[in-house]
Amino acid sequence: QVQLVESGGGLVQAGGSLRLSCAASARTFSSYAMAWFRRTPGKEREFVAAVSRSGGTKYYADSVAGRFTISRDNAKTTVDLRMNSLKPEDTAVYYCAAQLVETQTTRPNAYSIWGQGTQVTVSS
Repeated sequence: QVQLVESGGGLVQAGGSLRLSCAASARTFSSYAMAWFRRTPGKEREFVAAVSRSGGTKYYADSVAGRFTISRDNAKTTVDLRMNSLKPEDTAVYYCAAQLVETQTTRPNAYSIWGQGTQVTVSS
Protein backbone atom coordinates (compact mmCIF):
# COMPACT_ATOMS: atom_id res chain seq x y z
CA GLN A 1 0.00 0.00 0.00
CA VAL A 2 1.20 3.47 -0.81
CA GLN A 3 2.54 5.67 1.97
CA LEU A 4 2.34 9.44 1.81
CA VAL A 5 4.63 12.03 3.35
CA GLU A 6 3.86 15.74 3.20
CA SER A 7 6.40 18.51 3.38
CA GLY A 8 6.67 22.22 2.74
CA GLY A 9 4.52 23.61 5.52
CA GLY A 10 5.58 26.57 7.56
CA LEU A 11 4.88 30.15 8.52
CA VAL A 12 4.10 32.70 5.83
CA GLN A 13 2.70 36.20 5.77
CA ALA A 14 -0.70 36.92 4.29
CA GLY A 15 -0.41 37.38 0.56
CA GLY A 16 2.59 35.13 0.37
CA SER A 17 3.06 31.80 -1.33
CA LEU A 18 3.94 28.31 -0.26
CA ARG A 19 4.34 24.98 -1.99
CA LEU A 20 3.39 21.74 -0.33
CA SER A 21 4.66 18.43 -1.61
CA CYS A 22 3.41 14.92 -1.08
CA ALA A 23 5.82 12.09 -1.74
CA ALA A 24 4.35 8.65 -2.36
CA SER A 25 6.26 5.44 -1.76
CA ALA A 26 4.64 3.33 -4.46
CA ARG A 27 5.47 2.41 -8.02
CA THR A 28 1.75 2.20 -8.73
CA PHE A 29 1.28 5.86 -7.88
CA SER A 30 -0.55 6.49 -11.15
CA SER A 31 -3.32 4.16 -9.99
CA TYR A 32 -4.35 6.59 -7.26
CA ALA A 33 -6.48 9.65 -7.43
CA MET A 34 -4.90 12.22 -5.14
CA ALA A 35 -6.19 15.07 -3.04
CA TRP A 36 -5.34 17.65 -0.44
CA PHE A 37 -7.49 18.28 2.61
CA ARG A 38 -7.00 20.58 5.56
CA ARG A 39 -8.15 20.70 9.14
CA THR A 40 -8.21 23.30 11.90
CA PRO A 41 -8.80 22.52 15.58
CA GLY A 42 -12.42 21.77 16.35
CA LYS A 43 -13.42 21.45 12.71
CA GLU A 44 -13.92 18.58 10.33
CA ARG A 45 -11.41 17.91 7.64
CA GLU A 46 -12.30 19.96 4.56
CA PHE A 47 -11.59 19.43 0.91
CA VAL A 48 -9.00 21.65 -0.75
CA ALA A 49 -8.06 20.18 -4.13
CA ALA A 50 -7.91 16.91 -6.03
CA VAL A 51 -6.37 15.56 -9.20
CA SER A 52 -7.26 12.52 -11.28
CA ARG A 53 -4.91 9.63 -11.93
CA SER A 54 -3.66 11.04 -15.19
CA GLY A 55 -3.61 14.61 -13.99
CA GLY A 56 -6.12 15.60 -16.63
CA THR A 57 -8.91 16.58 -14.27
CA LYS A 58 -8.58 18.85 -11.27
CA TYR A 59 -11.01 19.91 -8.58
CA TYR A 60 -10.84 22.85 -6.21
CA ALA A 61 -12.80 24.09 -3.28
CA ASP A 62 -14.40 27.44 -3.96
CA SER A 63 -12.40 28.95 -1.13
CA VAL A 64 -9.08 28.24 -2.88
CA ALA A 65 -9.97 28.28 -6.57
CA GLY A 66 -7.80 30.73 -8.44
CA ARG A 67 -5.22 30.81 -5.66
CA PHE A 68 -4.15 27.18 -5.27
CA THR A 69 -2.94 24.80 -7.94
CA ILE A 70 -2.69 21.04 -7.60
CA SER A 71 -0.40 19.04 -9.83
CA ARG A 72 1.10 15.59 -9.98
CA ASP A 73 4.16 14.01 -11.47
CA ASN A 74 3.56 10.31 -11.87
CA ALA A 75 7.17 9.68 -12.83
CA LYS A 76 8.38 11.24 -9.58
CA THR A 77 5.37 9.92 -7.62
CA THR A 78 4.67 13.34 -6.14
CA VAL A 79 1.70 15.65 -5.77
CA ASP A 80 2.18 19.34 -5.18
CA LEU A 81 -0.10 22.04 -3.91
CA ARG A 82 1.01 25.50 -4.92
CA MET A 83 -0.62 28.09 -2.71
CA ASN A 84 -0.63 31.74 -3.69
CA SER A 85 -2.22 34.80 -2.14
CA LEU A 86 -2.44 33.05 1.18
CA LYS A 87 -4.92 34.25 3.76
CA PRO A 88 -5.04 33.75 7.53
CA GLU A 89 -8.09 31.54 7.00
CA ASP A 90 -5.85 29.13 5.11
CA THR A 91 -4.09 28.30 8.37
CA ALA A 92 -4.52 24.59 8.96
CA VAL A 93 -2.85 21.23 8.95
CA TYR A 94 -2.76 20.07 5.35
CA TYR A 95 -3.08 16.40 4.50
CA CYS A 96 -2.32 14.48 1.35
CA ALA A 97 -4.73 11.64 0.59
CA ALA A 98 -5.09 8.85 -1.96
CA GLN A 99 -7.77 6.53 -3.25
CA LEU A 100 -7.70 3.76 -5.82
CA VAL A 101 -11.02 4.68 -7.37
CA GLU A 102 -12.08 8.15 -8.40
CA THR A 103 -15.32 8.61 -6.57
CA GLN A 104 -16.72 11.06 -4.03
CA THR A 105 -13.73 13.21 -4.81
CA THR A 106 -14.40 15.93 -2.25
CA ARG A 107 -15.32 13.62 0.63
CA PRO A 108 -12.64 12.67 3.17
CA ASN A 109 -14.20 9.26 3.73
CA ALA A 110 -13.53 8.32 0.13
CA TYR A 111 -9.80 8.34 0.79
CA SER A 112 -8.27 5.39 2.56
CA ILE A 113 -4.64 6.51 2.64
CA TRP A 114 -3.44 9.63 4.39
CA GLY A 115 -0.21 11.39 5.13
CA GLN A 116 0.72 12.67 8.57
CA GLY A 117 -0.05 16.28 7.72
CA THR A 118 2.00 19.45 7.53
CA GLN A 119 1.22 22.68 9.35
CA VAL A 120 0.60 25.86 7.39
CA THR A 121 0.31 29.08 9.35
CA VAL A 122 -0.55 32.35 7.65
CA SER A 123 0.00 35.48 9.69
CA SER A 124 -2.02 38.62 9.17
